[in-house]
Amino acid sequence: MALDQALRQRFRQLAGATEGIDRAVYAQHGRDPLEPIIGLGAADAPIAFFGRDPGREEVRHGEPFVGAGGQLVRRALHRHRYGSEPADFAAALAVGRRFFWLNTVPYKPLGNRAWSMAVKRRFQPLVRELLLAHWRGREVITLGREAFFWFGIDQPREVRQRLEAFWADDSRFARSLAFRLEDAQGNGRELVLHPLPHPSPRNLAWYRRFAELLEARLAALDGAPPAG
Repeated sequence: MALDQALRQRFRQLAGATEGIDRAVYAQHGRDPLEPIIGLGAADAPIAFFGRDPGREEVRHGEPFVGAGGQLVRRALHRHRYGSEPADFAAALAVGRRFFWLNTVPYKPLGNRAWSMAVKRRFQPLVRELLLAHWRGREVITLGREAFFWFGIDQPREVRQRLEAFWADDSRFARSLAFRLEDAQGNGRELVLHPLPHPSPRNLAWYRRFAELLEARLAALDGAPPAG
């Protein structure tokens, strides 16, 4: 699914007023720093992956989730679906087309630091619109703390406390949380959040276990046996 022109322009306008986009990396790869890096996917995709923000490789390719962490996710998807490693970059991209892809902010930040709450809040209505209006699924695999707590932005205190209590549980990566996501008019639907750790190689506490944790999520949510 391609991003419609009106929504794309709204992202570009917000980006033009946002400091902290790593413009040097965009320039290095001949990319427009106002162009959002959004993968989306089929509106009826059974699962959405929700991450933090793009990195250098995402800028280079103009595709989300293709850096070291994203490729870890895509390799796990390929093994789950086909029982083998992807043969090349194109195969890793292709297996992802069965899913829906979003980040909290679709722009690379300076120094790969997480975007501030002010910036995440600025982009939240547009990202929320993509989840609610451009995707019909309900199962959301969140990647890392920043992605999980995005769902608490501008929510009542009791909702934020519920998210915090869930995250504090050591079994959070094996549990799921039903959550109603609504727009400013109160329209929305129930999603189910399935948190996982951030797949970055720098996340030493969880990196080696990430593939195992993701496979457990996929087995529960996308139980199709490997093809071929």
